[in-house]
Amino acid sequence: MSLSDLDLIARVVVEDDRAAFGELVRKHQSAVRAFLRQLTCGDHAWADDLAQETFVISYKTLARFRGEAAFSSWLLGIAHNQFRNARRRQREIPHETVPEPFGDYEPSPADKTALHEDLSSAVARLSADEQTALHVCYQQGLTHGEAAELLGWPVGTVKTHIARSKEKLRHLLAAWNPQT
Repeated sequence: MSLSDLDLIARVVVEDDRAAFGELVRKHQSAVRAFLRQLTCGDHAWADDLAQETFVISYKTLARFRGEAAFSSWLLGIAHNQFRNARRRQREIPHETVPEPFGDYEPSPADKTALHEDLSSAVARLSADEQTALHVCYQQGLTHGEAAELLGWPVGTVKTHIARSKEKLRHLLAAWNPQT
């Protein structure tokens, strides 16, 4: 029988049950690593280092988890903070990997590489906060409210970053959509 996150958390906090924490890590490490890989633009080594830091911090601060949001959201918030702190220290992120192109549009094989390069370049021109807001809302599928909670921003700030980034991308990628 698989225990819920709250049951596992209680075991860790009350009994210092490291096996229970190991189970929490097993349940959530893929999502945390995927989230960080998006934020680090596909830098797997950096994302894995940040994920490890995320779980170390979550272990140390687990007693502060109040259960007001899903445990996974709390973890992603820690991961996001780790990324932002690391980015402040580094000041440079490789922009090599970007999500695949939009919706139903499927370019010809010859155009696919050019579109990917243009999209990568356009996303790289967005601010870090705009990139993060796009990622959590579109790649992670969070609502604006969930993204705001995860990122520690007001909902209006998330909406503003999304709107600004979409407008910038619309302008930067206008050549790919002659109707704009």
